[in-house]
Amino acid sequence: MNRQMKLGAFLWATGHHIAAWRHPKAHVTAGIDIDHYIQLARTAEAAKFDMIFCEDAAGLREANVGIASQTSRSIGFEPISLLSALAVQTSRIGLVSTASTSYNEPYGLSRTFLSLDHLSGGRAGWNLVTSASPIEAANFGATGLKPHADRYERAREFAEVVTGLWQGGSFPGHDGQSFSVRDPLDLPRSPQGAPVMVQAGASDVGRDLAARTADVVFTAAQTLEEAKAFYDDLKGRMAAYGREPDDIKIMPGVSPVVAKTEAEAREKHEELQALIPDDVGLALLSSYLSISDLWRYPIDGPMPELPETEGMKSRQALVVEQSRRDGLSIRQLARHFAGARGHWRIVGTPAQIADELQARFEGGGADGFNVMPSYFPGELDAFATLVVPELQRRGLFRREYEGSTLREHLGLKRPA
Repeated sequence: MNRQMKLGAFLWATGHHIAAWRHPKAHVTAGIDIDHYIQLARTAEAAKFDMIFCEDAAGLREANVGIASQTSRSIGFEPISLLSALAVQTSRIGLVSTASTSYNEPYGLSRTFLSLDHLSGGRAGWNLVTSASPIEAANFGATGLKPHADRYERAREFAEVVTGLWQGGSFPGHDGQSFSVRDPLDLPRSPQGAPVMVQAGASDVGRDLAARTADVVFTAAQTLEEAKAFYDDLKGRMAAYGREPDDIKIMPGVSPVVAKTEAEAREKHEELQALIPDDVGLALLSSYLSISDLWRYPIDGPMPELPETEGMKSRQALVVEQSRRDGLSIRQLARHFAGARGHWRIVGTPAQIADELQARFEGGGADGFNVMPSYFPGELDAFATLVVPELQRRGLFRREYEGSTLREHLGLKRPA
């Protein structure tokens, strides 16, 4: 069998586009409707996606809660609880959730994910993040966002403890700089050996942590050249940790807008873009760039020079590079960024979407993709019914699951 791409369905209440909640076919109260999530999970499973993925931020996404589109995106279930409910409504698809190493403890978090893994028959995964939002930090008694390097050093030790605990009764205990853990967990080992470890950090220290510990890496790249550079760099770091390149699956985010004709797809996209107020787009861009005074620059002028952030360093670099490369004003960049938060966006027919995915997959830029529908349920339905069959026809994606666990879907080794 030829190499086949992996697909994740990135769930996010009303959708990934900042104006998704305003779309006439969006489900505005999606964040607290379990039936909505069950429908999405079953749609993705019927299309044979490898996994569904839920992100998390333990706080509102925007300090100005008067911006309704931002506030609406903050309303939603705690994701591990949600995935536990979805585990009994599905049978094969993987269940991956974000959880922060900055605001959790390794013993409790490892126990929670291992419980989800047993509840689902070996389908759980943990997306390790260090958290980059000052808003989150303020909810945990912190004096502010800790420096980037300190967050990643804590994350490195956190991951070491968690993977040790997932080894079962052989866990020797841990006494380190940030954590001290004595006992093994009160659960047997995972049906898949250990829950799948996912990461999304793309800074230099983030790539090193991924090369050491990750099974799957989510990333953002606008061009094939950017995607290939990241892919080659991360795979090239793995030998230093005794790992093979195929031990990690790299899955960039992609936000497709698909329709049966190109004109219809472009019309769908423009309708969404027209729903973005400038102040909303600017607020979202500012939050991801960790700059509070972007509003004081001329909105139709170029991006200013920015100081290096202690937040999401790689995302800041990606956005600034795009603004320079494409000559975008602040207004244009904010509107573009609001569509998919800096991720790759494709608009077209099923064949055009498949062409783009195939080119990046076969061109050495990806092992698969984390699909980020603009709004739910419409764009997930469109991708599942239009694009997936085209990928299957080309032999690029499975028609049936290869096994029952997430590791089997992804073609990952079972941990020793």
